[in-house]
Amino acid sequence: MESREKEFKVDKFKNFSEWYLKVLEKAEIIDDRYDIKGFYVHMPWAMFVLDKLYSIWEKGLEKKNHQKISLPILIPEDLFKKEKEHVKGFNPEIFWVTEAGDNKLERRLGLRPTSETAFHKMYSLWIRSYKDLPMRCYQSCSVFRYETKMTKPLIRLREFMWIEAHTAHPSKESALNQIKEDTEITKKVYEYLGIPFMFFKRPEWDKFSGADFSVAADSILPDGKRFQLPSTHYLSQEFAKAFDVTFEDENEEKKHVYLTSYGPPISRTFAAMISIFGDNKGLRLPFNLAPIQVVIVPIPKEGEKENILKYCNKIKEKLSNYRVKIDESEVTPGEKFNLWELKGVPIRIEVGSREMNNNELTVARRDKSDRTKLKLEEIEKIKEMGEELSENLKKEAKEWFAEKIDYAENLDELKKKIKNGFVKIPFCSRDKEGESCAERIKEIGEIAGTLYPEEEKPKGKRCPLCGKEAKVYVYACRSY
Repeated sequence: MESREKEFKVDKFKNFSEWYLKVLEKAEIIDDRYDIKGFYVHMPWAMFVLDKLYSIWEKGLEKKNHQKISLPILIPEDLFKKEKEHVKGFNPEIFWVTEAGDNKLERRLGLRPTSETAFHKMYSLWIRSYKDLPMRCYQSCSVFRYETKMTKPLIRLREFMWIEAHTAHPSKESALNQIKEDTEITKKVYEYLGIPFMFFKRPEWDKFSGADFSVAADSILPDGKRFQLPSTHYLSQEFAKAFDVTFEDENEEKKHVYLTSYGPPISRTFAAMISIFGDNKGLRLPFNLAPIQVVIVPIPKEGEKENILKYCNKIKEKLSNYRVKIDESEVTPGEKFNLWELKGVPIRIEVGSREMNNNELTVARRDKSDRTKLKLEEIEKIKEMGEELSENLKKEAKEWFAEKIDYAENLDELKKKIKNGFVKIPFCSRDKEGESCAERIKEIGEIAGTLYPEEEKPKGKRCPLCGKEAKVYVYACRSY
């Protein structure tokens, strides 16, 4: 399945959308020819990284005492209807199954758009006593939403990969601590991956359907648009009352639990990595996540091929702890370089007669344009170079993201600056009273929310939309 495209000529920052789709195609990440809108085939290069992301997040959850389960993909309609705000928010997006073979089903079954209702059904059966709490379960799965906007692979889908963690607690305090713990998991994962982001408490009009409040991690893509990543929701007791999720406390008094939900998006995390780390040659993958960490490119002169390949295999043996490929294909070295740069392989080793005769190797890092000579006995430096590459990608991303945050106090400034990323503005309210002001900027963007944890409140500032005294700082942006 190796593509041998000679060059990759699209400017990421001038035409991000074209660049992104081209990378997915040419680097053989996604095949969009399955012919159902919003559903895509994930190719081996993608699945390797996606599986790694699942593993990283699952380890983070399990360190915090979450247990993995698997629930059915179908949710009966009557379960959706038990929590009115929830069904109201998700009903337009649900794929309904109404027939099986030639038979009409007695009740509609929905492909899960999210699984609060399924988890809470089971929690009502599993939880009996305060000794069962807190209960923390998660599943790694796909979810399905009838996305009506323009779809884009890994970014806006009708089927996407994620993890959803649902917890039940004996008290409000315990549940709110869970929200903080979810944000800590998110922070650790994204610091490890190098994806820059900010936490926002969503405004009242933009919280998860049925939640008391929502906190989300947002990043920015190269076109200046906000990109939502993991979100966590404090569901309080409304779902617990709807599904009769109760427990007996130490005094044998029956009480409703307090619930939370957390959704790390695996597809979107990979999309963020591709978009933020990539350059005009294609992908740039961190050393620890790349399907191939080191590619060895033999460059033999006539009559040297056999000896050069023997030397390449000797190098590969010394790198047996890494994922290594020798590119023996019958194309020019330049075409090989272009291919592996496009696919984001972190380290390239070039081997010609000079390297073979001098017992050395020429090494190129994907994030740099220069080459380094190493003696064969110095080959352990490959690990150090890979780690340096990963740290450099993180550093570049962090610096780039910092330039995407600005400030405005009036509407004219906001209109100019919002094209670049997040714009901090004084605002009248993040509660329902602020919704009318949020509606007024819909043509240019929307309100992401207030920073979480909350920053200092504005003093002597006015909302640039209604002129009322500003109670909070919010961040405006354009969004996917």
